Amino acid sequence: MSSPLLRILPSPLRPVALALTLLLAAGGAQAQSLSALYDAARAYDATYLAARSLADSAQYRAAQADALRLPSAALTGSASKAETNAPGGNSTSLDNQTLSLDGSFPLYNKTNAATISQAERALELSKADLEAAEQDLIVRVAQAYFDVLAATDTLAAALTGKRFINEQLASAKRNFEVGTATITDTREAQARFDLATARELVADNDLRTKRTVLDQLVGRSAVAPKGLALPVKLPPVVPATADEWVNAAAERHPTIRRARLGQDVARLETEKARAGHLPTLSMVGRLQGSNSHGSAITDAFGRPGTSRTASVGLQFNLPLFAGYSVQNRVKETLVLEDKARNDLDAARRGVALGTRSAFLGVQSLQAQVSALEAAESSTKLALEATQLGYKVGVRVNLDVLNAQSQLVDTQRDLAKARYDVIVTALKLRQASGLLQPQDVKALDTLLLP
Repeated sequence: MSSPLLRILPSPLRPVALALTLLLAAGGAQAQSLSALYDAARAYDATYLAARSLADSAQYRAAQADALRLPSAALTGSASKAETNAPGGNSTSLDNQTLSLDGSFPLYNKTNAATISQAERALELSKADLEAAEQDLIVRVAQAYFDVLAATDTLAAALTGKRFINEQLASAKRNFEVGTATITDTREAQARFDLATARELVADNDLRTKRTVLDQLVGRSAVAPKGLALPVKLPPVVPATADEWVNAAAERHPTIRRARLGQDVARLETEKARAGHLPTLSMVGRLQGSNSHGSAITDAFGRPGTSRTASVGLQFNLPLFAGYSVQNRVKETLVLEDKARNDLDAARRGVALGTRSAFLGVQSLQAQVSALEAAESSTKLALEATQLGYKVGVRVNLDVLNAQSQLVDTQRDLAKARYDVIVTALKLRQASGLLQPQDVKALDTLLLP
């Protein structure tokens, strides 16, 4: 594992960060790229796997509806035996076995056609849901990945700051012993050292928590993410305007596609309701054979025997009156169709708002990175000047502690801001519906080899 903070720290401080890096990678765990962990999460994350199973089942639901346009056949059979005892000793008996094959083929049925179209829309809807689940998984993996790196940098900063303070504490004690400084410098350094120890414990616990989250997400243990390659070159945001992002979202976002498909399903439901007034036409046929014997029945020649019949024809059905149920159903579906239209408008507006907010968030973070990079350079110079002033006696120990703390905090915030830019850029692509697995592979180019 490597951390940007390790490279940007001054040379005297790198051994501490390097020791932390080696400690975190203890056990021989090999650093892994973002795309490798994403592939692992796709095979392990229960939320994504459930969404994929649901999407896989949708094709079979569509096939069930498609059966409405195909012929159907049924084979039925029966057997009976009857005996009759009449006064005077006369008795009759009858044994009968019948086997029939009935078939039907729909020629015109508007309700079935609408149902099949609805099933096709449902299949497309399941694909949109799976795409949304995949985008959500990408963001969750990336967030957990860079959270671990940020927590690593925070702990490295805490250790570095503690080392700074420890050096100043030792210096203050020496100066107090020789009489060139007051006890105040020692106590200030000791207070800072105790506070740094507390921050180290908090940072260490946070790192353990973040690593546990990432391990659970990808189904592995002791995952070691690769750090950013230095110098860090964050990719620009393309397209460069919020309107272009919003226009792209209007066509491809899974939420909008889902709402549009919902509107189509509602329209088809209205067609089904109106089809309640329409006739249906089917081709029907029957092939039947029977075998009868006994004293109660004879054929035309006075003998028991068998018979076979075959028939084919058209079956027409025209509804005449159903107690106004069809009319009221049509009114209900028209209202639901209007609801679906409003849901589509709400989805478009929500996606546009989310896309613009994400775009502004990326822009803000990019500006923050630029500002922190400038602040890092200036705080390094300020620390050097303060340390020189302390040596010649024009600066006190507290000034050095403040300058050191400011540099460490700036470097930690800079590393965190860079991670935030990367994750927020992914969220921007998610907000516009453009996020794809290829974007994860593209981020691997920013990581250490």
